[in-house]
Amino acid sequence: MDLVLASGSARRKQMVEALGLRTRVAPVDVKETRITGTVDAQVLHIAKEKAQAVGDAHPSCMVLVADTMLADPDDPTLALGQPIDAQAALAMLLRLRGRRHRVWSASGLRVAGTWTFDLDSAVVELSAFSDDVLGELINSESWHGKAGAYDLAGAMAPHANLVEGEEATVLGIPARVIEALSVL
Repeated sequence: MDLVLASGSARRKQMVEALGLRTRVAPVDVKETRITGTVDAQVLHIAKEKAQAVGDAHPSCMVLVADTMLADPDDPTLALGQPIDAQAALAMLLRLRGRRHRVWSASGLRVAGTWTFDLDSAVVELSAFSDDVLGELINSESWHGKAGAYDLAGAMAPHANLVEGEEATVLGIPARVIEALSVL
């Protein structure tokens, strides 16, 4: 069975293709409106909105939607999503540098017309990297399209440590969903 990835994330595409699944990318466009509440509730809400936007499209395929957010290290109820520009990326990385934070990923998987949602979290600690490294991270634009302005498997890899949880969750799909897809 084919998998439709309703996400424009290159990292998510790479993750599902590594499982050997025939994948078609068909991103949905939803306004990622934040709701009042915890970060886990917000990220799950957005995943469900993406599922609703998919609607009945792709009836003969499995469909995967996902979203990822970070909890601010000072206020775990404040969500950090994708930065809109280099200045926002700089502010996020300055806030996260040398600190631990929780990363939340939510997904919805539709199989045979039924949606199943999953939510998982992991804890990442960024090193107290230098201002030169910070400049390189911003100039590389590795922050583009990444929750919290970094990619654990990209340019940030030498400066980040997974403290708790699974790497797949931080990269954008809850680990349990990757495990479930791997047996299909």
